[in-house]
Amino acid sequence: MRAEYVEAVLDVVELIPAGHVLSYGDIAALLERGGPRQVGAVMSTHGSAVPWWRVVRAAGQPPLCHEATALVHYREESTRLHGETRGQHPSWRVDMAAARWNPGNDDLDRIDAVAARLHAAEGPPSDPAGAMSEPRDGLGA
Repeated sequence: MRAEYVEAVLDVVELIPAGHVLSYGDIAALLERGGPRQVGAVMSTHGSAVPWWRVVRAAGQPPLCHEATALVHYREESTRLHGETRGQHPSWRVDMAAARWNPGNDDLDRIDAVAARLHAAEGPPSDPAGAMSEPRDGLGA
């Protein structure tokens, strides 16, 4: 994994406010590079220095094997959850409709600056068809 990509992913994660989350795929889309697996690889090896619990799987499940610790953070930050969080086999996830971060214009400017640094370091994407062709105004639900 290139150092520039690692840095860009971690920079975006640091921007996610308390009580909000992004999916691995959301971060890849914002950077217009990689995909959920690449973002997951960065988070699994380098994510301990950033609020890792704010990056979840697309359906709202927390990072594998870190559910209990993530739940503590979600409760501290009042992150909206679905399901039962008690019992021997808890069945819960982050409420993506309520908790997904929709960056405002200032945050999108910061993210665009991170992405621009990454793009300059890496050059054009290897699959131009996969790049976002329309301007974005935040993330979908």
